[in-house]
Amino acid sequence: MRRQLADTRPLRQPDFRRLWLANIVTVIGAQLSIVAVPQQVFEITRNSAYVGLTGVFALVPLIVFGLWGGALADAFDRRRLLMITTTGLVATAALFWLQAAAGNQNVWLVMGLLAVQQAFFAVNQPTRSAIIPKLVPSDQLASASALNMTVMQFGAIVGPLSAGILIPVLGLESLYLLDSVALLATLYAVYRLPPQPVSGERPSVGLRSVIDGFAYLATRRILLASFLVDIIAMVFGMPRALFPQIATESFGDPATGGTALGLLFAAMSVGAVLGGVFSGWIPRVRRQGLAVLVCVALWGLAMVAFGVFVGAASPEGSAWWLWLALAALAFGGAVDMVSAAFRQAILLESATDEMRGRLQGVFIVVVAGGPRIGDVAHGVAAASVGTAVAAAGGGVLVVIGVVICAVAFPAFLRYTVRSAVERGAKG
Repeated sequence: MRRQLADTRPLRQPDFRRLWLANIVTVIGAQLSIVAVPQQVFEITRNSAYVGLTGVFALVPLIVFGLWGGALADAFDRRRLLMITTTGLVATAALFWLQAAAGNQNVWLVMGLLAVQQAFFAVNQPTRSAIIPKLVPSDQLASASALNMTVMQFGAIVGPLSAGILIPVLGLESLYLLDSVALLATLYAVYRLPPQPVSGERPSVGLRSVIDGFAYLATRRILLASFLVDIIAMVFGMPRALFPQIATESFGDPATGGTALGLLFAAMSVGAVLGGVFSGWIPRVRRQGLAVLVCVALWGLAMVAFGVFVGAASPEGSAWWLWLALAALAFGGAVDMVSAAFRQAILLESATDEMRGRLQGVFIVVVAGGPRIGDVAHGVAAASVGTAVAAAGGGVLVVIGVVICAVAFPAFLRYTVRSAVERGAKG
């Protein structure tokens, strides 16, 4: 059993351990703000259209500064950049608290602060990921990624639940304050890091540097394949936009939402946490490219099963269909976490140090943008063929896409940790 539990060897490295422990606190704090912002916008406007607009104000800076932030991470000392961006995150959380405590009723002030916060986050994340190979041995990169992703998913469960409990007791503004205080833990962990200069030639920080990152990615077929399979999985196989309709039409929730809706949204994160807890086998997998393809195919099959269970359910039917649907989503969350851990390890191992920041920026954009494109695709499909067919059909397309990728990128199918080290991952 011990061999099946998460590989904790990366935590023996003091710098990684401090960052990881601090992240437990800060991820929960960040999730509090993720709940607080749309809630405050709705309280000010009483209009869900404005709540939906927060997605635009968050996504645009995430894409722009995610790509530019990767270039910055390849041009400057990464510890210094983390200090600046983490301080910016603390400051924006504090400003969120001040405006809420002051009784602000200007929704555009909230939107503006959200955009600034996401800009700091978009620079911070690729920089933070790019330093991991300097903190842990190369054979522990997949384990380190699994540990980080487990914390992220844990926060995605605990944070919203905590927010729901704390808002009636402490008030909305207290969530922002808790987020600001929690970020101080990460600021301290970053302060304790040694300098993190970039190896090799430092690029400019303009548009040319971003273009160079895409040009580099285009010549590395292994890295290109890892991004492509993730896009396939998220665009065709992420049915979360259908959850409100499914909860009402298939599982009997009221139109305003209910227990089934909350369970549907939480199921993937629960599965991802379980996948992380029982990820001790990950370091023993050498053919990481094949592992990614298998995991993404299993994700697609899980979504097929989810669609079938949704189609078989009815508001007056057995609750077993709901639990089967939740089990399918949880299994999908578990294999997605494993896939993401391997993809992150491949990216960190295969990319040269002077390119890691820019490729992490692309990674952030893919992770953030793919599910949102998937929301649109599933919404359009469900309007034509229904939620069950849309979810199951998307899963089938994921499996087909994986097969096509395996044929089109045989080097990715053969990719192993050892081959990457020996060949320098020339792709």
